[in-house]
Parts: sequence; structure tokens; C-alpha cells
Amino acid sequence: MKHYKVVAAVIEHEGAVLCTQKGEHNYPYLSYKYEFPGGKVEHGERDEDALIREIDEELALCIRVNRKIAVVNHQYPDFMITLTAFHCNSTSREVTLVEHLHAVWLPKEKLKTLAWAAADQPILQYL
Repeated sequence: MKHYKVVAAVIEHEGAVLCTQKGEHNYPYLSYKYEFPGGKVEHGERDEDALIREIDEELALCIRVNRKIAVVNHQYPDFMITLTAFHCNSTSREVTLVEHLHAVWLPKEKLKTLAWAAADQPILQYL
């Protein structure tokens, strides 16, 4: 079974957190779920550098990585991921959707109202 090392950004700007929604996915259990944006870490790449690269590629958003907040190991039916989440800040709320269907900025107390991908759900308890 494949195992992926991925990073996720919990991006805050003026009291709100960025939540991104996946579109239709090869794995139906991930279709239309919300996630903290990020992606796979390339061989030899630092987690923080991967996160900055992925957020720029997927959202055209400049971020500052502050600190690691959680590491989640999650077994999906078809693969396993180790997801490292970082608290980040951005200087803007303007995003360009390249990979995602939708993006919304929400206050922390409203994050649990979204349908999150299973691997991202545990991160909510650290916010």
C-alpha cells in the first residue's frame, strides 16, 4: 500500500482560517471534502519549503510558516498518509483556485460545520 508524506497549511488572516474544498476525486471518499491546503513533500524537500511551494502553486497565495501544530497518520482504504500541519499567516485573502473547487475563510468556531477529509479532521482539535 502506498504511503505519502504530505503537509497542510492552517492559514490565518485577520481572524479567519482558509478552508479549501476538493472537487470530484479518483477516490470517492475524498470528493467534495474540505481540507487544509497543501500537498506532497518531494524527495529531499523540507516540509516548510514544500508547504510554501504547494500553496503558491495551488492558490497563488504567499504565506509565512510559523510552527508545526500536528502530525496525523491516517489510513484511507487505498493509501496511507502522514500529514504534518503547520500554522501559517498570509498577507491577503485573495486566492486563485487551481486545484480546488471552492475556498472559504471562516472563524475557528465555524470550522467544524464543514465536511472535512478524514485525515484533516484531527487537526481541528489543535486550533
